[in-house]
Amino acid sequence: MVESMPLAKALNAGLRAAMAADDHVLLMGEDIGRLGGVFRVTEGLQAEFGEQRVLDTPLAESGIVGTAIGLAMAGFRPIVEIQFDGFVFPAFDQITTQLAKLTNRHEGALQMPVVIRIPYGGHIGAVEHHQESPEAYFTHTAGLRVVSPSTANDAYWMIQDAVRSPDPVIFLEPKAKYWMKGDVDSAERPLPLHASRLVRRGTDVTLVGHGAMVTTLLQAAALAESEGTSCEVIDLRSLSPIDYGPILDSVRRTGRMVYAQEAPGFTSVGSEVAATVMERAFFALEAPVLRVSGFDVPFPPAKLEGTYLPDADRILEAVDRALAY
Repeated sequence: MVESMPLAKALNAGLRAAMAADDHVLLMGEDIGRLGGVFRVTEGLQAEFGEQRVLDTPLAESGIVGTAIGLAMAGFRPIVEIQFDGFVFPAFDQITTQLAKLTNRHEGALQMPVVIRIPYGGHIGAVEHHQESPEAYFTHTAGLRVVSPSTANDAYWMIQDAVRSPDPVIFLEPKAKYWMKGDVDSAERPLPLHASRLVRRGTDVTLVGHGAMVTTLLQAAALAESEGTSCEVIDLRSLSPIDYGPILDSVRRTGRMVYAQEAPGFTSVGSEVAATVMERAFFALEAPVLRVSGFDVPFPPAKLEGTYLPDADRILEAVDRALAY
């Protein structure tokens, strides 16, 4: 069955399906029960599954994640919601020094099936700590899987796949796209959780990104086409591990690549992808891999986010530089 719905509703439907399929799945977070979350992603789930499986927690992110770790040890599959990206840092110690390491510490005998949902990124005109892009902290941490859907269909399926994972998953939700509608096919899973996706075919330049930036890449590709340049677009989907196959195949065809992201560029996902592509497809490249990113400064006040965040024009400028080589 195919139905058009916003990304937030697709996540809601995916969470409902995961909870219906396994009684050990439960939700935890601030205001996720009666309120349904600040973005209404969990709306109606407490009424359907009860307060024992959809838990409103105190405002204490370290305690929430620590409790989820204990529940996972007891055989549950907790899904934790961090209300906003910048609020994850009080739980950072629990995530990076405990959750990410417990399976290795027990030599594989103990699984940690915990999903941590984090609304992330800009474009919503919010105040400080509400528009961060902290993905590099987690991709750098061995023992964590990190994914980010860019479409409603991916959101629906990827959240279910994340819940079934035996390992902890950082599930980054591009909050700017919560209200973007898309077709959701509830009968057919599109791709495995950690597969990259070819979104648009092209011949001249490969554009790669993740999360909300995929929409911007498609906008840039459409503008480039009107000027006679054909851009191929790839959605990373999984930030750790990264599926390089489609990226390398594309770069070997086009000879050029631009990576775009909202996060600062220094030691970022884009840095890693650029370095790996230049290591593994060096002789196919006609130009250096270029990166377009947020600037290496704290996220600015909302009135300046349009200057800080990459847009189609900044991506096209990088495309022009790549073609100039």
